[in-house]
Amino acid sequence: MNVIIANEAHEMLSNLDVDIIKSVDGVHTAEEIVSMFKNFFYARMILDITAIQDYDDVTNIQKLSIGLDADKIILVLPNNELYTSSAYLSKIISMGIYNFTTNLEGIKYCLDHPNTYKDVAHIQQIGSISQAPIPNATGTKVLDGARIFGFKNLTDHAGSTTLIYMIKKELEANGISVLAIEVNHHEFGYFNDKNMISVASENLMNMLATKKNFDVILVDLNDSSNDGVCGDVLYLLEPSILKLNKLMRRNRRVFEEMKGRKLVLNKSLLTSRDVNDFEYEGKMRVFYNIPPLNDREKNEPLTGFLNALGLLNKKEGKEDSGGLFGSLFRR
Repeated sequence: MNVIIANEAHEMLSNLDVDIIKSVDGVHTAEEIVSMFKNFFYARMILDITAIQDYDDVTNIQKLSIGLDADKIILVLPNNELYTSSAYLSKIISMGIYNFTTNLEGIKYCLDHPNTYKDVAHIQQIGSISQAPIPNATGTKVLDGARIFGFKNLTDHAGSTTLIYMIKKELEANGISVLAIEVNHHEFGYFNDKNMISVASENLMNMLATKKNFDVILVDLNDSSNDGVCGDVLYLLEPSILKLNKLMRRNRRVFEEMKGRKLVLNKSLLTSRDVNDFEYEGKMRVFYNIPPLNDREKNEPLTGFLNALGLLNKKEGKEDSGGLFGSLFRR
């Protein structure tokens, strides 16, 4: 089911033949739109840009890309030279909004074939963008050179906080500078690391703008809706029967929603056969399977994981990694 927010494009959008769960008309501030829909489940948001108060100020579009899931937004733009120019679209793309159009046919296409960064990369003019995070060729956003990765727990206590700490240590041991940020929580302080900081959701973009001298930024998103600032978001799932059953009771469509996203099994004791069965039953793919790790020691399984993310280029141990999952599945 989809959401429509309309203003000047109301007449055109009224002819759109799609399933609608909620429709809102008129002009609203970016904050009001985020407040209305941040905890509201929907498949896609068809958003008439003229329904955003002061929409000519791109910072208001940026507030939406941070407060809501940018992947779900289809932005309906006025059909004029300003809003269809490469310079303007570059700014929209830099916020993680890859679906935009001026007509009904474009909306229908974006609903059926949602764009990824690769689909719109040819539009982007990198030099025309100032402070916003910019996707690179692999889809990972870059802020003055830093690749930004987000982490979210799907199951309760799936381990994002400790995993980020261990990833940070592993990367720094390989000469890579790393900043870790947690949103709306205060767990990082217990690691006594000056480059692991806490920030409120509404201050994340300002914090990123001031932290420019890092190769990698790891964001513990927790329950915030700041996915749009990250080029890659890793969804962590602890695959115990108890945790999975709790997750499915909360949201029976969770694996359907994970299609096309990076699902990571963390603190997992599953074998390769178990993972194959898990993928078959859930009708989705697992990006990586991470076993329980000791945060006091160097952990070889992290090497394979960071290789898969393109952050390292090292062999795991003395044996061949055996593909994507590598030695994690050796018995």
